Amino acid sequence: MAPRAIWKGALKVAEVTCPVALYTAASTSERISFHTLNRRTGNRVHRQFVDEVTGKPVEKDDQVKGYDRGDGDYIVLEPEEIAEATPESDKVLDVATFLPCDAVDDLFFDRPYYLTPGTPVATEAFALIRDVMAEQESAALARTVIFRRMRSILIRPHDAGMIATTLNFDYEIRPAESAFDDIPKLEIEGEMLELARHIIRTKAGRFDPRAFDDRYESALAELVKAKIEGRRIRPPRRSEPAKVVDLLDALRQSAKAGAKAGAKHVTKPAAKTRPQRKAG
Repeated sequence: MAPRAIWKGALKVAEVTCPVALYTAASTSERISFHTLNRRTGNRVHRQFVDEVTGKPVEKDDQVKGYDRGDGDYIVLEPEEIAEATPESDKVLDVATFLPCDAVDDLFFDRPYYLTPGTPVATEAFALIRDVMAEQESAALARTVIFRRMRSILIRPHDAGMIATTLNFDYEIRPAESAFDDIPKLEIEGEMLELARHIIRTKAGRFDPRAFDDRYESALAELVKAKIEGRRIRPPRRSEPAKVVDLLDALRQSAKAGAKAGAKHVTKPAAKTRPQRKAG
């Protein structure tokens, strides 16, 4: 089944307009999912909104949004008021500027999407914009409304298409100082520094996403499969991390181990075994 576009509109560069479509690039649909059940009856459990004071269920039509001004003093916002205040999408990815591909700190990256021509007729204009951007190693910074929210989007050429990454706003990024302020400044030098450099050099490689296995997901799939087949599964042994007594000694041992092991290729993990769903 062909993927379905989550957004269709136009990419606008100066006076050049090109119909485009956005497709989800990252998805969690392949993860193992569970339902919450009533242990006694085996029936599914559904969530229900309950008034925190009266304890009575609140029907959907009686549920409204509220902004807490403090001490439980709420400003009620009706759905119509929120809809009127929300910016409407003009379905245009309006490019404001071009910049180097690495000019945006990936700390601001939110979600990636595939950007493609929206119609067969748009292919030529799309290819022109993509190829010139690739030639100049540049990215486009654009804005549009997606899911009723104005978003800044970084667009970069990628193979035959482009990648459009929604960006977090500045106010959404916590300052690094809030996490790093308590880290003391140290000057590392001598043998310790050289050993650390040696370890990094011997472990140099390339990123291959196929070499990384979601062990949590694989363990859940194996557990479900074992339950279906009526067999018990042994829990994996949990290794305790070694305590570092002396940093310099640990670096020396790591360097020796790396020299003995040499450069090793990362093997591709075995295919995941997923439980078969019953038909019907």
